[in-house]
Amino acid sequence: MIPRELFQKIRRLEVRTRGLVDSLFSGEYHTAFKGQGITFAEVRPYQMGDDVRTIDWSVSARMGTLYVKLFEEEREQTLLLVVDVSGSQRFGLRRRTKQELAAEVCAVLGFSALRNHDKVGLLLFSDRIEGFVPPRKGRRHVLRLLRDLYACSPRSHRTDLRVALDYLLRVQRRRAIILLLSDFLDMPSFERPLRALARRHDVIALQLQDPVEQAWPAVGLVEVVDIETGQHRWLDTRSKRVQQWLAAHTQARQAALETQFRQLQIDHVCLRTDTDYVEPLLHFFHQRNRRR
Repeated sequence: MIPRELFQKIRRLEVRTRGLVDSLFSGEYHTAFKGQGITFAEVRPYQMGDDVRTIDWSVSARMGTLYVKLFEEEREQTLLLVVDVSGSQRFGLRRRTKQELAAEVCAVLGFSALRNHDKVGLLLFSDRIEGFVPPRKGRRHVLRLLRDLYACSPRSHRTDLRVALDYLLRVQRRRAIILLLSDFLDMPSFERPLRALARRHDVIALQLQDPVEQAWPAVGLVEVVDIETGQHRWLDTRSKRVQQWLAAHTQARQAALETQFRQLQIDHVCLRTDTDYVEPLLHFFHQRNRRR
């Protein structure tokens, strides 16, 4: 039985995000992710100019004349939402937390996939697999994914993306659209499994950011706690030296991450907790459409 408060939260999220899907995202999603593969449709008699590589020799031998195979764009896609539920995802000082942002984005993409008759699955991870829901179709299934995301109480506060990537390499054999939702902060190197996953699937990184993590306000002496490790540290945020160190560390970390995604040819989108996620997502869809 779903607690009433959780049910109402999911229902409000559905109403809010399905309006976006109906007005903005449905067509953009379909265009951005169509044509991930082709599937056999039928055979027909050979015609002058047909590619000889499409000849179906077994049917041709049986019928006594040449037949060619016809293919069509694969209509049914599989969308996998891979969501970081570690401690850092509960951070957010203004409009929403990163966890709340992830839920809204998952709802928009999940209902867009539903409108496109695609399957949707969910993988929740910290430094271990916290939950997995295999891809299926239907509104009730999408609502179940959102319920599991909201209700998740992770067993660990730490993050290790490699665990999720290795798990996907084992369980997801058929080509899929895999969306990684995380802040990608202070993780062990995940380049090798990500490279292997990107060879098989269409992998997209949605980086969830909070502005305070990008530029610390100068408010004096602040005790900071690493949500994932529990470590405490005092920082004088009014110190020019501390501000320079924080800015340099943040910029270097972000530049290294962007370089890694670019080298692996993985699309990368930044979504902030203090601004609307609609515009950057639509911009991403438009960019993919132009590349086709």
